[in-house]
Amino acid sequence: MTEAVTPPPSPHDPPQPPPAAEPAGRPGQQHFEQPQPQDAKPPNPRPDRPDEPGGGAGGITAADIRDGAAVALVVGVAGVLLGLLWAWLAPRAQYVSNGEAVFLRDTESEARIGADGTFFLLALGFGVLSAVAVFLWRRRGGVPLVIGLTLGACFASLAAWRLGLLLGPSGNLPAAAAEAGKGVPFDAPLQLLAHGVLLVWPMSAVALHLGLTALWSPREPLPAEDWDTYPPPHVHVDLTKDAPRD
Repeated sequence: MTEAVTPPPSPHDPPQPPPAAEPAGRPGQQHFEQPQPQDAKPPNPRPDRPDEPGGGAGGITAADIRDGAAVALVVGVAGVLLGLLWAWLAPRAQYVSNGEAVFLRDTESEARIGADGTFFLLALGFGVLSAVAVFLWRRRGGVPLVIGLTLGACFASLAAWRLGLLLGPSGNLPAAAAEAGKGVPFDAPLQLLAHGVLLVWPMSAVALHLGLTALWSPREPLPAEDWDTYPPPHVHVDLTKDAPRD
């Protein structure tokens, strides 16, 4: 009669429970119990970070929403500065009156197009500055920050446009011509002929912010492998199945 050989225990094996009573059967035959895999997962060490395993559902917290609202408010208020700069730096076209009608003093003047170009360059600069500022404030980014930046930049562009028109020369041409007198040139009101430049600030800010976040935002560490059980459960084999019988 041949007896199944018991392999020596490995130093890496977990402590085994004491052997139970040998069931009735063939004498000398040993039974090996396959250890059960550990399904319990360790608790999340950072419960305040919902984006990590075990965190809150959705990955967006109340703090993230507050940050997005703060970004929208600050960027929206910055539109006042854009409006002031546009009213100050934009070139002015001039009109002249002959007593009956109002005409452009210089029909080949590019001042009206220059007003659109000035707004475009200023909005582009404000978009770059706001994107960099938001990224440096919250490097990890997030959906609420992007939404707040987009809404704030859209509102800032509209506020800057309306403020520039308000601070510029009067739009009442008959009154301005009567005040200036016949043959005396006077400044034309500010105009934004290409309304598409209102989207320069939000588009440039969001695009640059997403690029900075994708390149230099902090990365979450990869979850460590579970090496508590060695060898893995699939390595354990029930030797009684292949034991020779007499």
